[in-house]
Amino acid sequence: MNRSPWALYTAMAFGYAFLYVPIVSLIVYSFNKSRLVTVWGGFSTEWYARLFNNEQILSAAWRSFLIASGSATLAVVIGTAAGLALARFGRFPGRGLLSLMSSAPLVMPEVMLGLSALLLFVSMQQLIGWPTRGMSTITMAHVTFTACYVTVVVRSRLTMMDDSLEEAAMDLGARPWKVFFLITLPLIAPALLAGWLLAFTLSLDDLVVASFTSGPGASTLPMLIYSKVKLGVTPEINALATLVVLLVMVLVSIAGILLHRQQKQRKRA
Repeated sequence: MNRSPWALYTAMAFGYAFLYVPIVSLIVYSFNKSRLVTVWGGFSTEWYARLFNNEQILSAAWRSFLIASGSATLAVVIGTAAGLALARFGRFPGRGLLSLMSSAPLVMPEVMLGLSALLLFVSMQQLIGWPTRGMSTITMAHVTFTACYVTVVVRSRLTMMDDSLEEAAMDLGARPWKVFFLITLPLIAPALLAGWLLAFTLSLDDLVVASFTSGPGASTLPMLIYSKVKLGVTPEINALATLVVLLVMVLVSIAGILLHRQQKQRKRA
């Protein structure tokens, strides 16, 4: 059955418009002079100036980036270890439990994750006096579900990778830790970068789990935005969202350029 190219282009245009027109309108209205986000009052950068002078938003943004960076780094360490064990060590006692634990948070509702983390932290604080709910508890809660995504990415990369180089290095007398750091780690570096970016994005975007595990004075940026949106969207929030979109575009572009260069180097080699 022959399909008209115009029909395909039209469907594609509607699909992209559905996804990106709201983002474009958000960026446009961040330069709105009027306080009403639905009424255009002229071009102005006033809301960006107010945003950079708002200590509450700036501190929440910095806190969110710290939590996302820390949880993503820990998730990469834990997820790499779990993915390596599942992909390279064959059958061992507890393999089924490890596989279940590394996949359960992927399908579990965030409300369940947040509630279970809250009950755990409250029980631990009553028993040993630690941890106090704040940035540390949010980071630990984010690690529990972001590490699962890293495990999936690293495990799939190791499964598709030929292990003959590792076996040859061990046959020549290299110790397992040296094989891992000099051969395995460079080969799975793109997967580690992808896992880190995925974990960072999930942590930065999370609202539900952070709401359960945060404490006084430890509100993240999504929590602050949600509390402000309930009172009405302002161009100041639009300006903040525009900066976040711009930052994500820059990070994705840098990651794409690095991966493209690495693919070119592989083809030349």
